[in-house]
Amino acid sequence: MRAAVDVALIAIALLTIVVAALRIPGVARVFLIGQAAFWSLSYVARPVVLLAVQPQTHYGDNVPDPRLADLGYDRIMALVLDHVVFGLWVYAGLVLAYALWARNRPAPAEPAITANADFVPALATMYAVGLLGRGATMATGAVGQAGDVGSANPILSFVTILATIAAMGLIIFLRPDRTQTTVLILGGLLAVELMWTVIVESKTPVLGAAMAVAVRFAIVGWNRAKAYGVGAIGVVGIVGFGWLQSFKTTEFAKSEAALTDSQYPAMVRPFLSILRRFDLLEAATDAYYHGPDYWLTATEVLRHGLLSLIPGQLLGTQKFQSGVAWANDIRGASVDMSQVSVSLAEGNVNEGYVIGGYTGVLLGVGFTFLLLLAWAKSLYSRHFPLVVLALAMTGSSALFERGFLGSMENLGKFLQAAVLAWLIYLVVKEFRRRAKPLPPRTDVRPVPVGKRGSAQWD
Repeated sequence: MRAAVDVALIAIALLTIVVAALRIPGVARVFLIGQAAFWSLSYVARPVVLLAVQPQTHYGDNVPDPRLADLGYDRIMALVLDHVVFGLWVYAGLVLAYALWARNRPAPAEPAITANADFVPALATMYAVGLLGRGATMATGAVGQAGDVGSANPILSFVTILATIAAMGLIIFLRPDRTQTTVLILGGLLAVELMWTVIVESKTPVLGAAMAVAVRFAIVGWNRAKAYGVGAIGVVGIVGFGWLQSFKTTEFAKSEAALTDSQYPAMVRPFLSILRRFDLLEAATDAYYHGPDYWLTATEVLRHGLLSLIPGQLLGTQKFQSGVAWANDIRGASVDMSQVSVSLAEGNVNEGYVIGGYTGVLLGVGFTFLLLLAWAKSLYSRHFPLVVLALAMTGSSALFERGFLGSMENLGKFLQAAVLAWLIYLVVKEFRRRAKPLPPRTDVRPVPVGKRGSAQWD
């Protein structure tokens, strides 16, 4: 019963975030609502399924956690969710305070970068380069999967980031004259990102694309049809993920999965595939079993975070990977991870709890909120690298399922991508400048006839 109370408190906190976000102008509203939706799948939907179904643990099914099932879902989940309740209510308080501060302020104008005629061509070029990288990745068999520790080809993996960034940018900033053209382009970009989601077995690309559509409407203006459209995209992405994923699964695996899923109600089964991707409840369980402190000191956290912004080639040493360390040190404290090599998402409240208890949770959610505001502000910048960095964050999960360390790692990776994108932008700008015909000169003055030194007819 207590676990149900905790889930209800989390749901109310997330609803508070949504209601407060509706009073905030600009794209920050979209990001906050996206966070609430993301966290609701991890901290509300998944616990509700576990409490209602009480599923037995099976190999290959990560929805029922053995650490919760063995001691009783209601009993242990109430303890696991305590720090989550605290963290989300602190975050809701921050959002409420910001909504009160921003309620009488005007909505931001059109982003300054839209006045740059070279911006969209540069994005289109980046997208083409990124798609080539994706094609080469698939052709060489170097496609990474969600949770992989490293990439089979780091260079190709880095180039493919350009496609994700450019897709976000084109969805948000492209303004064709005809509505039909807009629908076709946006539909094509969304379809490509959905297919890439299935190929890499990660929810991030399609959720990032849906977020980009919502950001576009936040900039150009909302209406009821657009709101329903964004909601439909999210539902199709969640429901269609499992259906598209089935094309990559063998018949034996399908039958085995059907047997595993048979213990769930029929209305839940279509959502199991995507629900398994929202695993912050597992991270919360990791944090509870490990307990606060005895992982990293505050000095180590700051040092690892700052070093994450520097390219590894310049450091000359292997950088700290928070997802791998979480798998080995935190989850490894309660689960045998000796035969598993994976990078996990920890979440801000869970990372904060392990590093510094409830004080760490407070600092963790505060950092996430400040990062969100900086992200929203950067989209309105006139500087190309800063906008690209904001687009990269739009297509990532840094603000949804990563803590301070994971967010800094993403920022470091995206800073390098922003430099490459800026070089592409400079090339496109120079090419367009040279290809543009010179206007006729109008400042040439005719030479009077008869003047000394002038040309005359005999």
